[in-house]
Amino acid sequence: MTLFPVPKGPTMSLSNAILRGVSGAYLLQSGYGKKDLPTEAAAGLQQFAATGVPQFKEWDADTFGKFVAYSEMGIGAALLTPFVNKRLAGLALGAFSAGLLAMYFRNPDMTQEDGIRPTEAGTGLSKDAFLAAIAAALVVSK
Repeated sequence: MTLFPVPKGPTMSLSNAILRGVSGAYLLQSGYGKKDLPTEAAAGLQQFAATGVPQFKEWDADTFGKFVAYSEMGIGAALLTPFVNKRLAGLALGAFSAGLLAMYFRNPDMTQEDGIRPTEAGTGLSKDAFLAAIAAALVVSK
C-alpha cells in the first residue's frame, strides 16, 4: 500500500505521442514566431487568410495577427499536453488545418488548372494537408 496512490488514467500510444509531438511542436514554434508581428506583416497575412475565410477582411490587422499567433500556440500546447484528450486536440488541429486548406483551395494561384495539385506558389500551403491527416488520425484512433 502506498501513501499517495497514482490514479491509473488512459495511456498514450507511441503513435499518438509522435503525431501530437511533431505537429504540436511545429505549431507552438510557428505561433511563437508570429506573436510580435509588425502591423504590415499581420495585414499581409490577414489579406492572404481572407482568400480562404473572407470574414477575416473585417478584422483589425493587429488583432488578426494576435489571433493567429495565439491560436497556433494554444493548439500546439494542447497537442503537447498529455492530459488533453487526443480527440479534442485532433478537432482543434482539424479546424485550424481546414482554414489553411481553404486558403489553398480558394486561391487560384495556389493550385494548377485541376484545382488540386499545387503550383510552385502553393507548395507551402499544400503541405498543410499533413496537418489535416494528423488531425483525422487523432480523432478516429482508438
